[in-house]
Amino acid sequence: MTNSFGAYLREMTEQKGLPLQKIATQLNFDTSISGKIERVERNAIIEMLPIFSRVLDRNEKQIQIKFLEFSITNNYGKLTFLIDGSNSILKTL
Repeated sequence: MTNSFGAYLREMTEQKGLPLQKIATQLNFDTSISGKIERVERNAIIEMLPIFSRVLDRNEKQIQIKFLEFSITNNYGKLTFLIDGSNSILKTL
């Protein structure tokens, strides 16, 4: 099971048979940075999501949802009141 957004991206690039270089070129940075994102040594940022969507031929909504899932789970998943806090946030959106 995929446990990080970087691992999810790696899985998607492997399924599509895309070289890391293609994603790095689209993001306008070095291949090593793409590799670091996949290995969770560096975090993806929101501005990268439309590019990942385009390069991986995925719906941007799907990419954003996965990004949110992994970000929230990995950063806040152990909080006792995560669900209550999430419900409070949803009321403000």
